[in-house]
Amino acid sequence: MDKGDHDPSVWELLTARATVRRATRVGLIVGTVLVTINQWEAVSGDAPFDVLKVILTYMVPYCVSSYSAVMAYLEFNKPNTD
Repeated sequence: MDKGDHDPSVWELLTARATVRRATRVGLIVGTVLVTINQWEAVSGDAPFDVLKVILTYMVPYCVSSYSAVMAYLEFNKPNTD
């Protein structure tokens, strides 16, 4: 993002390539670990997968990573009021 043009909106920050790439990596890594832990019986073949739980398990770390990236950007770039 070019800082000189304008202050990006939250949506622009959430959909920025760097944010999406980072959040996707975090979601895949953390989500896989959590699915393995939470769905172990399904992973080992002793129970069926709960597809909704698997989707949510991947989405939560993605959303947390995206939110953290946006909030860090906003905090770092807020005007100095001193």
